[in-house]
Amino acid sequence: MGSFAGGGLPPDDLVVTALRAGDEAMFEALLDTWSGGMLRVARSYVSTDHSAEEVVQDTWLAVIGGIEGFEGRSSVKTWVYRILVNTAKKRGVRESRTLPWSTFEQDGVPLPEFDGRDVWKETTAAWPSPEGEALASEVRGLIGEALARLPPRQRIVITLRDVEGCTSEEVCEILEISAANQRVLLHRARTAVRGWLADYFESVKQPE
Repeated sequence: MGSFAGGGLPPDDLVVTALRAGDEAMFEALLDTWSGGMLRVARSYVSTDHSAEEVVQDTWLAVIGGIEGFEGRSSVKTWVYRILVNTAKKRGVRESRTLPWSTFEQDGVPLPEFDGRDVWKETTAAWPSPEGEALASEVRGLIGEALARLPPRQRIVITLRDVEGCTSEEVCEILEISAANQRVLLHRARTAVRGWLADYFESVKQPE
């Protein structure tokens, strides 16, 4: 049970075959690998941690119920996350949390290119040990607080890209948004988070 944990998941065709066969170890491996990220994404749509947990539970039930119909047009992870987002959206609408994606569109407004480096690593790389190590756990907490301050759509995109490691193409497919909209949301989120963290670092570096 959980034999895949720590060693990465096998290719999608093996995952699908195992799930269709009711392989408990495979299901547990997926739970261990993806449930934490799914909770973070769900929490961007709903108002409480409990609601997010219910969204994730409903998503896994839908995955098990729908695996026979999986056609492989996307990766298994993308398919699961699309179910998650659709489930969370419905729950969020009931909680009056969801706004239309069009709220965040910027027609014809170009944004500078981002070099794609991990904003967290880039920001914390300047802190040498042992001071850097001492700050590491606090910075993780600050990142969580910074994400929570973002508008919901920005938080979802940066969570998928920089926390969960999804590609831009996967995010567009999961959220059913355009590449341009994804870039806008990600740029705004990264800029805001980097700014908040930079402010914190500057305050820490101030001499007594």
